[in-house]
Amino acid sequence: MTQSLLAIDQLSALGSIEAYTHWVNQTPMLSAEEELEFATRWYEDQDVEAARQLTLSHLRFVAKVARGYLGYGLSHADLIQEGNIGLMKAIKRFNPTVGVRLVSFAVHWIKAEMHEFILKNWRIVKMATTKAQRKLFFNLRSQKKRLGWFTQEEVKDVAETLGVTTKDVLQMESRLAHYDTAFDAPAGANDDEVATAPSQYLEDHSADPLLQLENQDRAAMGQQALHHALSQLDDRARDIVERRWLTDEKKPTLHELAAEYNVSAERIRQLEKQAMKQLKALLH
Repeated sequence: MTQSLLAIDQLSALGSIEAYTHWVNQTPMLSAEEELEFATRWYEDQDVEAARQLTLSHLRFVAKVARGYLGYGLSHADLIQEGNIGLMKAIKRFNPTVGVRLVSFAVHWIKAEMHEFILKNWRIVKMATTKAQRKLFFNLRSQKKRLGWFTQEEVKDVAETLGVTTKDVLQMESRLAHYDTAFDAPAGANDDEVATAPSQYLEDHSADPLLQLENQDRAAMGQQALHHALSQLDDRARDIVERRWLTDEKKPTLHELAAEYNVSAERIRQLEKQAMKQLKALLH
């Protein structure tokens, strides 16, 4: 299979995608008998020359499949290269005794490699992660019958056809309609473009040293005020508030505190309420 890959690389160096496409279209297709013979030689004896013949005879099919994915703005040559890798993976796994033609088996491997390449390179942010999202991504364009956004009826029809929810359709349509944006404004951009660059409105203000110092001072003042307010409570009320609200340990229940102070749970609740009210007044 390595020799097959080298042969494909040599064909890709013909000078242009047009020259490559012309060459593969001139390469004769194998008859069913010839394909079975070569596939058997590779399957049983690992005959590399047989695998090369199988690969070369199907390059035109890969180029044809790649043309169907040109709408994603990626290089035709790159799509063909990924498809050729899928073709060789299919040949490596093809079992001629099953009774199907190689092209029927290989098309799934070819498209799988192209799909993976598109999803990795079409956007910086990954567009689809689940199997349902991948299916929706590659079928949504073909479902559009006109330019512009889907109507509610079209959204419903697409969702039923693809077996997804209308929410999924709307979400993926929105993703497809937007493109990657540079974080910083490009060099020479006018004032309007600079103002809309993400770097202008995604600033992390929390990293400002002045704001951090102000927050630290405010927190310290709050802690000091709280300690002062707590010191104005009697010992029992302060203990109840601290153990019920100001500790990271397991908080005691009203009944547990009632048993400890030998009073009713209702009395503990009243003391807690009075203490919180007093604290609020002192802090205010």
